[in-house]
Amino acid sequence: MNRRQFLQAATAVLVLCASHAYADPMADAKAVVDKYATPVAKWDGPTTGPKAQAGKTIVVLAGDLKNGGILGVSNGVEEAAKAIGWQVKVLDGAGSIGGRTAAFGQAIALQPAGIIIDGFDAVEQGPALEQAKAAKIPLVAWHAGPVIGPDDKNGLFANVSTDAMEVSKAAANWAFADAKGKPGVIIFTDSTYAIAIAKADKMKQEIERLGGKVLEYVDTPIAETSQRMPQLTTSLLQRYGDSWTHSLAINDLYFDFMGPSLASAGKGGTDAPINVAAGDGSQSAYERIRAGQYQKVTVAEPLNLQGWQLVDELNRAFAGEKWSGYLSPLHVVTSGNIQSDGGPKNTFDPDNGYRDQYKKIWGK
Repeated sequence: MNRRQFLQAATAVLVLCASHAYADPMADAKAVVDKYATPVAKWDGPTTGPKAQAGKTIVVLAGDLKNGGILGVSNGVEEAAKAIGWQVKVLDGAGSIGGRTAAFGQAIALQPAGIIIDGFDAVEQGPALEQAKAAKIPLVAWHAGPVIGPDDKNGLFANVSTDAMEVSKAAANWAFADAKGKPGVIIFTDSTYAIAIAKADKMKQEIERLGGKVLEYVDTPIAETSQRMPQLTTSLLQRYGDSWTHSLAINDLYFDFMGPSLASAGKGGTDAPINVAAGDGSQSAYERIRAGQYQKVTVAEPLNLQGWQLVDELNRAFAGEKWSGYLSPLHVVTSGNIQSDGGPKNTFDPDNGYRDQYKKIWGK
């Protein structure tokens, strides 16, 4: 076989493999959804670590406590801090860069043992990060950028998250399967946050890879959803009509303010466009899914568990140890499984014994 024949044969094999890989996109999409829609009952996090470092006072810098994901993580931190024996001060950045800058300055002035960045890009607060580093205040974070785990560039001991790309993949695959392979999707994101753009890009990639259509990629600030989403929803309905089958958003908050506009357009709570969120599993999202009111799916994160993980990561930082390496689980929440994994509490709170596991590590 000469070189040309070899290359032709190799190309044919690659084409054949590719055709098999994507021969049944519907089956592929359903498999992805099924993988993440089952209950999370097994603890796969750390089982060893340092005992509780006593007498610590920490500060939580919340990006915006109106955001259900940020609030859920903050509540988890407070619950875990009580268990480990620490004091907590929560400061609200109120959804603006100026508010977060002021809160960060206040946090450093309090001279805490550690700071938790809750729900905003660390790079936004470069000068404050340098001040914290100079003061030798350990920083851990939730959703502070696309890097999971240690982020040396931004001085983070650990950035806690689920696998954001898998969250986006699960949301997109659910929409594709629900549309029977013919979705017309509008994606909502916020370019203020690197992680939001990465998630939105992944959803677009998945929809198009499977053979669906992305009608529009909408960049609108998540902090301004209450003002922007009602009119934006009406405008998009006028532009796309029934070709808009599904909405994919990087956060549940976008759907908090769409219902009235959809209702005014004669849309019922379960009619298209069907709303699917790639995070975070807010209480309002659970309520909408349970009631069948303008949201069918959220790909939820275990917000309370992640609060406990943040406290554990800070404890490891205080003890001079490495981060735990734990990647928390995600859960595709639908009306069919909403009762599982903490559903009665309107949150994804997996029944995997995480509280007892962390208390055991801490010697509590």
